[in-house]
Amino acid sequence: MIRVIFRAVAFKPCLPVAVSMKAYRVSGIAPFGSMRQKFSLEFAAENKEAAEHQAYSVLGSRHKAKRRTIKIESVKEIDPATSQEPRILHHFRDQIAASGGRIAPVAEEE
Repeated sequence: MIRVIFRAVAFKPCLPVAVSMKAYRVSGIAPFGSMRQKFSLEFAAENKEAAEHQAYSVLGSRHKAKRRTIKIESVKEIDPATSQEPRILHHFRDQIAASGGRIAPVAEEE
């Protein structure tokens, strides 16, 4: 007979502390293959440093770029309603709906 013992810690919810998130646009230059190209990524983050860290993480995992080869030129806070990034629109959907909907026009497919 196999007995499974669960610790009480396993069932405690690990919810993060509520932090006000903001939308950030990180832009710069990074190596993509054999060339260096400009990039612009949008993230929902707590502050500029967290957005910068996410950019390094995404570029490193997708393109195998090291942090020292990525040059971040700017990290700017943006209005979430002007973003085209689905993750930003989903994260701030309640805030966008409360402000009257999307500001950025949606291109229709023909």
